[in-house]
Amino acid sequence: KPATPVTFEGPDGKTLSISDFKGKSLVLNLWATWCIPCREEMPALDQLQAKMGNDEFEVVTVNIDTVRLERRKAFLDEIGVSTLAFYTDASAYISQRLKRAGKILGLPTTYLIDKNGCELGLMAGPANWSSEESLALISQLKSIKPINIR
Repeated sequence: KPATPVTFEGPDGKTLSISDFKGKSLVLNLWATWCIPCREEMPALDQLQAKMGNDEFEVVTVNIDTVRLERRKAFLDEIGVSTLAFYTDASAYISQRLKRAGKILGLPTTYLIDKNGCELGLMAGPANWSSEESLALISQLKSIKPINIR
């Protein structure tokens, strides 16, 4: 089914939605600087983007901190994240929207979205995204062909 429509800011500050990534498979991850499991998971997400990211696949990590916004980029530098683009939602709209849809209980939360903008999976909690199993899963996600619906 289509992914829940949400918006967030891109690295250039422009508002984006999942539909802006149509034609690209996504690992969409929500995180915050105060989230200890997020701290553990982010380097693996960074490695996943470095290894598999291209014009058909992207790891989109959206920060949902609403205070002490200056800490976000310092947090990423501190844990050695260098490949991921910086997406954010300081209004917490994305997390509130997904909570109302019954799709988020805590952080981190990760969605697998195919090239058609359909939600294929949802995971609450951290994962080792640089494991062989994760890489195999992402290879399968990337292999899904886009569908042209008129």
